[in-house]
Amino acid sequence: MTSGVQQIPLDQPFLDQKPGTSGLRKSSRQFETPHYLESFIEAILRTVPGSAGGTLVVGGDGRYGNRRAISVIARMAAAHGVARIITTTGGILSTPAASNLIRQRQATAGIILSASHNPGGPEGDFGVKVNGANGGPAPESLTDAIYACSQSLDGYRIHDEVTLDLDTPGQHSIGNLQIEVIDGVDDYVALMQKLFDFDLIRDLLSNHFPIAFDAMHAVTGPYAKRLLEELLGAPAGSVRNAAPLEDFGGGHPDPNLTYAHELAELLMGSDAYRFGAACDGDGDRNMILGTRCFVNPSDSLAVLTANATLVPGYASGLAGVARSMPTSAAADVVAKELGIPCFETPTGWKFFGNLLDAGRITLCGEESFGTGSNHIREKDGLWAVLFWLNILAKRREPVAQIMAEHWGRFGRHYYSRHDYEAIASDAAHGLYNRVKDMLPSLVGQSFAGRTIATADDFAYTDPVDGSITTGQGLRLLLDDGSRVVLRLSGTGTQGATLRVYLESYVPASGNLSQDPQAALGDLITAIDNLAEIKSRTGMDKPTVIT
Repeated sequence: MTSGVQQIPLDQPFLDQKPGTSGLRKSSRQFETPHYLESFIEAILRTVPGSAGGTLVVGGDGRYGNRRAISVIARMAAAHGVARIITTTGGILSTPAASNLIRQRQATAGIILSASHNPGGPEGDFGVKVNGANGGPAPESLTDAIYACSQSLDGYRIHDEVTLDLDTPGQHSIGNLQIEVIDGVDDYVALMQKLFDFDLIRDLLSNHFPIAFDAMHAVTGPYAKRLLEELLGAPAGSVRNAAPLEDFGGGHPDPNLTYAHELAELLMGSDAYRFGAACDGDGDRNMILGTRCFVNPSDSLAVLTANATLVPGYASGLAGVARSMPTSAAADVVAKELGIPCFETPTGWKFFGNLLDAGRITLCGEESFGTGSNHIREKDGLWAVLFWLNILAKRREPVAQIMAEHWGRFGRHYYSRHDYEAIASDAAHGLYNRVKDMLPSLVGQSFAGRTIATADDFAYTDPVDGSITTGQGLRLLLDDGSRVVLRLSGTGTQGATLRVYLESYVPASGNLSQDPQAALGDLITAIDNLAEIKSRTGMDKPTVIT
């Protein structure tokens, strides 16, 4: 055994460390269970190809447990022969910035410490995610191998306790491991400056164009302060809740109309601001608002696609666009007019990664407030904010006018997602499996005054590697282009979450100014009747509507 390295035995392995689409998420208390974090890190270091002698990027969203986890990873990396760790001051590193660093530094992999939009603090959640050498989330084959390793561990290797200074940039070492602490904002800002016209955006913001950005006491605060206030000249205070806090100030760092309601009220309830945005815990999600105008994420992807050539980094046009299956088909209509391919993938950014690596697409997005492009291999909240600001600076029109003109050209996809959270697992799976069993008999039946043309459980064959992914959500495709989709989410730590996606397409000649919930009312009633949502969940209304 190398000097200073301990071999810690385990009485039995932990059997609950199966990563989901975004890594292993558990309660903070679970991660504080003796040996729990160490066991999962051991499985990662034993499984990720090239760890010994390689470079790891390590950082997180600043939530409770972040610094402790970085120390544990460093000590274990030293015991496993990792050559170098690149981490950041305070351990603060957004997920998109981590993806960029992995790619820029040609790292073997990254370990991102975040539970994304889940609450933080001692009573909140924690998470560990592995990203591959391309900067994107690890493929399922690797996360399955990590899980298999975790189930058979009889111990782990870790270096003796050390004090790791994360407060200032510098060089450190643990045994033969070299640790480089850098400013986590610099490389990301440099990338943004290559993509967007900062001079044009600066001119917009200096011309009576007040903005409000809510960092939600999460990771994007330092990035947004540097970008929006220091480099682009937004007035001091434009970035709200900018200091990352271990418990996100007691809030829920999920940028939607429910959890970012203060920002929503500023934009939707007054004319004081021209543009508003928020990002989530680890910085990969975004919400976009204009004066009295909410831009749903499906529409946001479509607008970015339609206006991409106005932005320097995308001026030569797009290779293609992709969206997750639950996301509305708004981008499909734009792609068809532009003559570029549009791919429909399962939920999970790794599916976009294959298309991006193969050069098949340039932009991609999910309805869950995530958009991105080929600049990295993660969704990127602040990138989307800058993209919108660049479009606004070029077009010099209000957000609401841009949306109205977009719908007037392409038609409007009225869209909403209803989340029923913390349902008892048995009730959730009972509801879901009942509808799944009904699917073959539903085709041809009447539904909300329409006819069900297709009823299936979405499956995807990857056009790049031929891999097949099944069981991705129950789809009811109606004869007029409307859709209802049901999915069970595995990203929560308390019970199950049922997500109901509703979409109704109205062509450009139709009524484009309805309230989305009213426009979708018949679909909402019909799916409740079919799936017996209220009676089976015991919930009169969704926990969150977006």
